[in-house]
Parts: sequence; C-alpha cells; structure tokens
Amino acid sequence: QKLDKELTSMGFSLVESDNSIWVYTKEGIRIIIPVFVDDMTIAAKSKSSINWVKDELKKRFKLRDLGPTSYLLAVSITRDRSKRSLSLSQKQYILDILTRYNFSDCSPVQTPMDPGLRLTSDMCPKTKEERDYMATVPYINAVGALMYLAISTRPDIAYAVGVLCRFSANPGPTHWKAVKHLFRYLKGTIDYQLTYSPDATLSSQLFTAYSDADHGGDKINGKSTTGYVIKIGTGAVSWSSKLQSFVTLSTTE
Repeated sequence: QKLDKELTSMGFSLVESDNSIWVYTKEGIRIIIPVFVDDMTIAAKSKSSINWVKDELKKRFKLRDLGPTSYLLAVSITRDRSKRSLSLSQKQYILDILTRYNFSDCSPVQTPMDPGLRLTSDMCPKTKEERDYMATVPYINAVGALMYLAISTRPDIAYAVGVLCRFSANPGPTHWKAVKHLFRYLKGTIDYQLTYSPDATLSSQLFTAYSDADHGGDKINGKSTTGYVIKIGTGAVSWSSKLQSFVTLSTTE
C-alpha cells in the first residue's frame, strides 16, 4: 500500500490485470516497474527516465541499486546489444533442482515425456507396497519445482508439467517415473534459453500466436488439452498447456 501510494504520486498507474506492475506514461515516455516483494526492476527506453525514477524513489525509500539486471528470481539475463538480443536462462536453477532430487548423474533423454505414455488416474497406487513406496517420493515438491521452470523460461516442458500436476493428490510409481523422465530431459537441454531479438521474417507483425488442441486427448474423461504460445520477435512471451474444463464435441466448440 505504501509503495502504491508513492508510485501513484509519481504518476504511475497500477496494471489492472497484474497488481505487481506499475506503468508511467506521459509525453511519449513509458516506464514499467514490476515488483516482487522488495525487488524492483525499472524498464524504460532512456537512462534519463530510469535515473529520474531512482532519484524519486530515493527521496521516499532506502534503496540498494544493483545496477543493470543480470539475475532475477532464479533467471539469468544476458544481452547482446550488437545483435539487439536479450536471453533468459535458468541453467543454474536446473542444476540446483537436479542436485536436490538426486538426478545430477542421470542420463539425458530427448523428449519431455515418453511419446507412447498416456498417464491416467488408473496408475495411482493400488497396493500397500506402492503406497509405501510413494510415501518416500517427493512427488509434489519435484513437480512444483518443475512448474516454476515451465512458467518462467521453458515452454517446451509446459505440457509435461501440466499433465504431471493432474496426479499430485495421489501419484503412483508410473507418474513418478514420468517425473524422472522429465528431469532426464532437462539434463540434456540444460543450456536451452529464451532469446528475444527482431525477426526479419515478421517485420510487419508485433505478435505471432500459435494454438492447437488434442481432440479428447484424455481418454478417461474425454476432455481435450489446449496449448498456445505467443511470440514477440524470436522469443515466446506467453504460453500455456491446460486441460479444458468441459468436454467438447468439435473443433469449433
């Protein structure tokens, strides 16, 4: 509330769709400030605008200026100004979770999920042995760690993580095996990153969007999974893979 009051007095407005982002727009100047708890990033096209914001904030708060953003919320940020590109990577985060869940020495695989595997609730534990085994497995914690990757910088694992999340309440050995498969995929793709730069083939378009769905992909309840990705230039900025909320009978529906 204090931060909102002060930024509003400086001319910023809170974004309605995301209450952790403030935007200043005046006389052709736009400044964007996303906030996570007490970490702030200032984005603007000119250094003078950024310096103005910092000077105004210093009058109101005790600040620690960490300079140009290079690492934020487990995301490494690198720039190549000669190519007008910016890249986001979570290599260190992947290394950390591989170590945390004892997959540092696992063998890489080439797909996030086994292409022939269809996970269902029928694979939940049925015997005491299976229930005892799953009680020793950190399924929910591991999938939660993977989810942060899937929503931050790795759209390629969004579908796999979305499927694994469906069984968090009562996972079975087959579900855990799929989690291990996903860790092995990350081991082999640890250097993947999102890179944003101009796309010469799409010079007239700001956004490029792709979407698709599998018709009745979930054989248990007949629901489909929808996937989409939206790009600006060469990099994805928004994506999702989600089970639809009801059964559809056609592509149009």
